[in-house]
Amino acid sequence: MNQQINSDRQRGLYRSEFEHDNCGVGMVANLSGEASHDIVVSGVTILKRLLHRGATGNDPETGDGAGLLLKIPQGFFRKVLSHAGVPSGGGRREDGIFGVAMIFGGEGEEKKIEEIIKAEGCEVLCWRDVPINPDAIGHDARAVMPRIRQLFISAPLREDQFERRLYIVRRQIEKATTKTYICSCSSRTIVYKGLLLATQIEKFYLDLSDPDFISPFAIVHQRYSTNTFPSWELAHPFRAIAHNGEINALKGNLNALAAREGSLVSPLFGDELKKLLPVVHGGQSDSASLDNVFELLVAAGRDAPHAMMMLIPQAWGAKYHVGHDVRAFYEYHSALMEPWDGPAAVCFTDGTGLGAALDRNGLRPARWTLTKSGLFVLASEAGVLDIAPEEVERHGRLRPGALLWLDLAKHRLMENTELKTYYARRQPYRRWVKENHIPVTGLFTEIVPSKLGNGEWGTGNGEWGTGNGERGTGNGCVRSGSEGNASGAWRQGIPACAVRGRIGTRPCVGAGGACR
Repeated sequence: MNQQINSDRQRGLYRSEFEHDNCGVGMVANLSGEASHDIVVSGVTILKRLLHRGATGNDPETGDGAGLLLKIPQGFFRKVLSHAGVPSGGGRREDGIFGVAMIFGGEGEEKKIEEIIKAEGCEVLCWRDVPINPDAIGHDARAVMPRIRQLFISAPLREDQFERRLYIVRRQIEKATTKTYICSCSSRTIVYKGLLLATQIEKFYLDLSDPDFISPFAIVHQRYSTNTFPSWELAHPFRAIAHNGEINALKGNLNALAAREGSLVSPLFGDELKKLLPVVHGGQSDSASLDNVFELLVAAGRDAPHAMMMLIPQAWGAKYHVGHDVRAFYEYHSALMEPWDGPAAVCFTDGTGLGAALDRNGLRPARWTLTKSGLFVLASEAGVLDIAPEEVERHGRLRPGALLWLDLAKHRLMENTELKTYYARRQPYRRWVKENHIPVTGLFTEIVPSKLGNGEWGTGNGEWGTGNGERGTGNGCVRSGSEGNASGAWRQGIPACAVRGRIGTRPCVGAGGACR
């Protein structure tokens, strides 16, 4: 059993919060949205050609980690369930779709897991030991290899409702167990990953060689673990992203997120939002933490590109040439989310489309090609698939702060300018920022703590102010509370979170209303 799963990994001088990696990342998709086994094969090919971006330890056959994130092949798994004797129908959705949890470990915790699933109104269809070939991987990887299983779950819910329910189920299981790691738990996507080299994955996971295993897209990742301990659970992709680089703003971002959790609200989750907290649990890498936050924003109702624009913004300060609408979008959202600055190149998906983003430092390569047949390829370098020059319709690279999105339902590639303009104009961000922006002047030039009198950070009895109140309810300082236009949580029906630096705001993780 892998002792690294959900264990206390603070040993000696090692600290898990400093987990970083520098890797190879890529994705491939049919812009038509058509699922095929060729996409799975192409994903594995990209992974193999990014092998040099990974690493090994003292065992040359044990890699730092490799994996694929794919659309769930419902037809393939229906065949699996049929062979297992699971009847069709029951408590499943009308379209027959079910969820699949890809699980590392969990031995001895099966009863607890099933009780949680049933308590959330879902049905356990069956457990399945994933067909694997342990001889295909290195000795060190085998020594810590967990038991790898799939758990099939159903519920008579619509697609988005079912996806949110599976998210709640996974978080409840993670909090209630100590020997279970869930790679993915979704009705849309599934993750095959491990402590592997890129060349080993298709030989290790036998499912990937089955012609019935089809997908319209694949996100792939070969990990290079930088001064950290590689493990099965820290291999990429995670549930929604694969990441090349590191998040250098991690500690501050996690502290800010923890401070906000008590006031988070979501119209879609309602009172069940507390089941998802904490959003990020300890002992994870920077990439896993980013994945957790992205997952919450999307599950709460934001589009995936919108969520990624919040997390990894472009440079939008006064000295940069940015459109007024886009600048207002970023200024508004800067009050809701700190930037997850890299260097970072990220591939991401919500299970219906997929995209890629490069942070504003621009220090991780991401080159893409779209063929005339509708095949889209993006990777850390060019040449990961053999494409004849005459087949190329468009190609390019992500520039600093840029992103793109493949809308597989509408069969469209949306590039950076179109994408940002679309989201910047969905809501009147310019008006919200203008009407609710309260400039604070003199705070650091006229008030000097070392020259103050009896109060703390003030000249009277108050705190942060010059009057008798608390936190500046006196004269001319930053004010908090709900005092009308001055500093209330709402102003003219618009949330005060539109104002940068506001104290006493109530962040909304959902997409409804003005908080969108």
